[in-house]
Amino acid sequence: MSTVIDAARAALAAEHAAVYGYGVVGGRVAVGRRAEALQCLQAHQARRDALRRTVADLGGAPVNAAAAYELPFAVRDPEAAGRFAVFLEERVAGAHGDVVRLAIGGIRRDAAAAMRDAAVRAVRWRGASTPFPGLAERA
Repeated sequence: MSTVIDAARAALAAEHAAVYGYGVVGGRVAVGRRAEALQCLQAHQARRDALRRTVADLGGAPVNAAAAYELPFAVRDPEAAGRFAVFLEERVAGAHGDVVRLAIGGIRRDAAAAMRDAAVRAVRWRGASTPFPGLAERA
């Protein structure tokens, strides 16, 4: 990433993908975890909307969501849905980590909060934590 705008646009793209992805998760996750999937979906929708405003405020053009996304693996059962939720959260954490590295002030603070929130959601879905969530080079 070369600029804060580029990083924010990439984080926005990750949030768009997460919103789509949680539609898949919600359709396959165990009944007892559907409310959690809905909460995650709503969190990503809120972050997406905030990032749209941030990109525009920085003078950039917000990226649009794709009509569909290719899944990294088949999500056919509750176990796969949980793994996919972890995948989504880790990608979102990584994208927000790039914003943290480049931004200052409120944008950096918001990105750090988004990174933390994604890491917490990943732990809930995985059932365990990982070192340096969102920082692939440190994992």
